[in-house]
Order: sequence, then C-alpha cells, then structure tokens
Amino acid sequence: MTIRPLDLLDLPVIARHRNDVLTLDSTRALTRGHPLGAVGLLAYINPSRHLYGAIANGSETALLGGVIHTVGEPFAKLLYLAPSYRLSDAQLPALIEHLAAQTGAWGVFHVTAEVDETSDVFPALRMAGFSVYARQRLWDVTGIGAEGPDSGGGWRRAQSLDLPAVQSIHHQIVPPLLHPIEPAPRRLAGFVHAENSKCYASVASGMYGIVLTPLIHPDENHVGGRISMLVSSLAERGGRRVYLNVRSYQTWLEPVLEDLGAKALPRQAVMVKHLARLIKEGQPARTVPVNVNAQPSRISRMDIDE
Repeated sequence: MTIRPLDLLDLPVIARHRNDVLTLDSTRALTRGHPLGAVGLLAYINPSRHLYGAIANGSETALLGGVIHTVGEPFAKLLYLAPSYRLSDAQLPALIEHLAAQTGAWGVFHVTAEVDETSDVFPALRMAGFSVYARQRLWDVTGIGAEGPDSGGGWRRAQSLDLPAVQSIHHQIVPPLLHPIEPAPRRLAGFVHAENSKCYASVASGMYGIVLTPLIHPDENHVGGRISMLVSSLAERGGRRVYLNVRSYQTWLEPVLEDLGAKALPRQAVMVKHLARLIKEGQPARTVPVNVNAQPSRISRMDIDE
C-alpha cells in the first residue's frame, strides 16, 4: 500500500468519488458544500487555510482523505473520507494516521472529526487514535426567526471590547476538561446580547448556509425569544438555511428548540486525536545555574524489625 499527496493526475479519481464522500466537518459541509466539489477545491488556494489531501493505493479501490486547518487555531479537522462504501477497508486507519501526521507541520495539538453515531467509520477512527470527547446535534432553525419591528432586537455584532465577557461565558459553560480541545475564543466573529453578558453566538457562513454556535448561560431568561431574535438578526441571508450547533454540555437548549419548531439533524459524536509536538528550541541544562541553590535531600532512617 502506498499513501501520497493528491495531485492533478488524481482528478479522474476525485471526479469518480465526488458524490460518495463521508464529510467529517459538519459546519463546513453546511456552509461551503461538498468538500470535493468546485467550491471545496477552491479552498486549496485560500492562504488563510491549510488543506491537505491524500490518496491510498493498494487495493481494488483507491481511498481518498483530506484534513483542514485555519491559521491560528490550535486544532485541525478531518475534512472527508472517500468512497463512503469502503469505510471498513483495512487501509483506512493508515490513511487517517497519515492525514493526522501532516498536521504536525502546522503546529496544531489536536485533530477532530465529527461523525454520525451510526457511522461505520468508528472502528477505523479508533484504530487511528481517535476517541469521543463530546456529542453534538445541528438544528435547522431557518424558519423560527421573530418577525415585526423588533426582529433581531437585543443582539448586536460582537466587538473586541466584548472579548473578556465572551471568554468568561466560555469558561463557565464549557467543561474544564475540554478547554485544551475547545479553547476560549481569541477573536470574535458573531453576536452578543446587548442586555447582559450571558449570551454569545459565533457565526460561520458560506454560499450554502449559516451555522450558529451558541454559548448561553443556564441562568438566562426567555431563551426561546433570544434564539428567535438571534436568527432574525442575520441580515442578507439570501435564501440560505440557518443551523444551530448544540454541543452535549448545552443539551438543555434542545427542548427549547423543539418548542420553537426547529428540525433536528442526526446526533453526532465529536472525536479527537491528541498529537505529540516536538520542541526543537529546547536545550537540556548541563549544569545548575549559578543563581540557583540546590538543596540536598534528607532521608530519615527507618528501623525495620527483622
């Protein structure tokens, strides 16, 4: 079996499997569309993203896979695997490990993948070192926006001065064990509620859709109304569908969304592979620095009855 980067000569293979792909980045799929479509391939020339694709040969059908990283983020994401009918192929774990290894050059600490709970790819991901750390469900909230003169009221675009409050919400809601994988935002791209500092929603958008990821404190009142106004605050949607991403540490929002008439998509497992990073700058200390006092340890003698 050989695994190598994709090149122009692989375009016929890509075209053959472009409609038989397992997507592992739900937000990107809903906003940017098919990862092997024309729009997805344009990401290869986007300087703000790292994107790597590979092909594994050696069996009757070649396997394809891709991984993506946004510059400045501490994690990368598995983007796709293809063809989806070969998810039990014995070569798939090696391809996944190869894709994860490429992200080391980007300086990331983790690689994540989002998989439907009924997917057949679980064994391959586990063999490649991935484990489940959270679950999520995306909700179609396209039709629940409030209407009238107060539509969108209370929400405004987040500004840099809102960053401390948003980071505080993040630390209160996201469990501490997940902070290394889901760090607090360092820059804001979304909306905050003007009345208090308990509501924030990040926004990811593309030509096919908009995905909102909320951080709403459980003490917040009128949550249903807040969500309706949030959807209404999205100007110039242009017919695109709107989705709300609810992670397992905010499942209390799901009954609210059901009451609003939102449509639930299949539940997904969010998996992570932790990467080791080589520190080339470090040098071992050969002697004790002159300004450090090394105290000898003292061991007391313990009498033992024979």
